[in-house]
Amino acid sequence: MKVPFNYLPFQFSKVGPYFSEWKKLIKSTEFTLGKYVEEFEKNFAKYIGIKHCISTNNGTDALILSLKALNIKEGDEVITVCNSFYATTGAIVECGAKPVFVDCDDRFQINVKQIEKAITKKTKAILPVHWGGASPDINDIVKIAKKNNLKIIEDACMGIGAKIGNKYPGTFGEVNAFSMHPLKSLNVMGDGGMVVTDNNNLASWLRKYRNHGMINRDNIAIWGTNNRLQPLQAVVANIELKKINQIIIQRNRNAKILDDGLKNITGVKIPNRKKGYKETFALYMAQFKKRDQLKKFLIKNNIEVKIHYPKPLHLQNPSKKLGYKTKDFPIAEKQAKELLTLPVHQYLSRKQLNYMVSKIQQFYSNK
Repeated sequence: MKVPFNYLPFQFSKVGPYFSEWKKLIKSTEFTLGKYVEEFEKNFAKYIGIKHCISTNNGTDALILSLKALNIKEGDEVITVCNSFYATTGAIVECGAKPVFVDCDDRFQINVKQIEKAITKKTKAILPVHWGGASPDINDIVKIAKKNNLKIIEDACMGIGAKIGNKYPGTFGEVNAFSMHPLKSLNVMGDGGMVVTDNNNLASWLRKYRNHGMINRDNIAIWGTNNRLQPLQAVVANIELKKINQIIIQRNRNAKILDDGLKNITGVKIPNRKKGYKETFALYMAQFKKRDQLKKFLIKNNIEVKIHYPKPLHLQNPSKKLGYKTKDFPIAEKQAKELLTLPVHQYLSRKQLNYMVSKIQQFYSNK
């Protein structure tokens, strides 16, 4: 039996709805911004309950624009977690600021208890990550930010469809970033992203900046760049946004099957599922003893698994200049040696999920 990690061939197996809308777009010749992009921005803002959505060409630029909107610049420090994707820290560096890492907790999220220890006179913002589609203790982060007069920029790139109580990721910080990369729960046949905010002035600046600073064809208000979402992808985003709630429901059902099947296996550690928090399960991650051997065993048995990621950010080569070294963040380092990401997407059958669990049980029983 094959258990695929890549769900995109299933998601886009029926292309009729996309081509139907693309034909209308092509006929309109609105190939730069225009009504299709505006429609998506309004729909997404309404979906998460925020005033403004400014779509971008990818999630990385959404992070960079979010930081720049809050005037994060050279000489500033931004606190973030050491076990995210490269883009989180890369965006901070791109703005000229210094990333300051803290360790993660047993849920793979930023360790809130370590944030205040990392604050200095140069700290301007906290950049928490909704890693894997789960969410950190964001309400506690908000309290820390208010106490220390700091801004919050959420990396909610994997958080589309998640919930913290009655609120969505990306609605706690002043300006926040999302991604529509193919790995994300909402994806658009390529890269795409959004910046969201309730601040009217920031939204106005962001709309100009991502479009060369233009106020009309013949005038610019500021020097800007081109970070626009393509209308062809906005069409896909509008179609897929209608499906997002059902996608998240199915992924959570699948994750529950995996949780129940794996929780009593010696050698497997499943993260705590925080009460009142809904995850997207963009990644289903757990810790496994003899991880590398297990990975080979599962792949041999046609179960496609991944590692996200085998080396935390503070041990990546560019971090040497920041002064970080081995043993600085022991939780992230231990997790990096044990983490394995299992398929959990909405196209898996119960039979495939049970097969995956049975093979993991077989591996550890043989050991």
